Amino acid sequence: MTSQIPVRTGRRGLAMAVLAAAAMFAVSSAAQAQAQAQAQAQEEVVVLVDGEPITSLDIQQRAKFIELSNHKAPTRQEAIDSLIDQMLEIREAKQYGIEPGDSDVNNAFNSVASNMGVDAQKLSQMLAHDGASAETLKFQLKAQIAWSSLVRGRYKASLEVPDSDVEAQLELHKSDATNGQVGYEYIMRPVILVVPRGSPDAAYEARKRDADALRARFQNCADGVPFAQQLSEVAVRDLVSKSSADLPQQLSDILNSTEVGHLTPPEQTDEGIQMFAVCSKKESTTDTPEAKKLHDEIFDKKFGARAKSYLADLRRQAMIEYKTPDIDQSKNATKTK
Repeated sequence: MTSQIPVRTGRRGLAMAVLAAAAMFAVSSAAQAQAQAQAQAQEEVVVLVDGEPITSLDIQQRAKFIELSNHKAPTRQEAIDSLIDQMLEIREAKQYGIEPGDSDVNNAFNSVASNMGVDAQKLSQMLAHDGASAETLKFQLKAQIAWSSLVRGRYKASLEVPDSDVEAQLELHKSDATNGQVGYEYIMRPVILVVPRGSPDAAYEARKRDADALRARFQNCADGVPFAQQLSEVAVRDLVSKSSADLPQQLSDILNSTEVGHLTPPEQTDEGIQMFAVCSKKESTTDTPEAKKLHDEIFDKKFGARAKSYLADLRRQAMIEYKTPDIDQSKNATKTK
């Protein structure tokens, strides 16, 4: 008689395997359903700004980015307002033909990374790790570039800061430390003795000797510039005007010590050996570092007020529609054009 035990055992084992597989499938299905639900929640449209959507994911990433920037967690409404404002800024700038390209935004992104001592890839990884994203920063940078260009362009005349306003502030803030400070407005012509890239050090040393010889003969711009232009492998650039307040201190000190009509000491650059012909040096009490600081402060106040008023007008004209009931709409009721 053939034993039935192996058959029964085999059937029981098969049944258990089927049950285990079913259980694993149920768990897997539940996990997938949960993941799908989370993805749908993240892509849920929360606000429409003239038909353009802001999703839960947008808000989540913007909130994380603001927290990283300010070291303080914003409210959900603050994150939403930030996104709405920048959407309106970008769209308004585009209507006036101002639309920063990918290269502009990427350059700004790279600059942020450089200031933090990392590269763009590392910055993207840091943002993603902390719950934000590279895209939310790039969106903000695009808005800043577009909005700044638009406001400066449209309201250029009203944003100008007269010297009289700066002088009044200088008088108001006058102290022993700043009293009597004098700045300069320089008119210069860069003079470059060209050295091909990759040349040996001896070539640069030889051109420095040529530069010293040129300095000895250069007594004024009227005669010295045409003479320099006739020399072999010498480039004389167009006139440039610079304020001492806008120059690095080292260069400002060199220009201060160089007499009008003469060349600054030679300096090695990527192009070769460079000097500056100082063709004019005009004293000014409004071109000092202190004056520049006050000028910038006055401009920033004017710009900030104008930009705030402009954005408020755009908000009033926009159709802002909240799609979820949990948003505080007391300050952001739906608008109609």
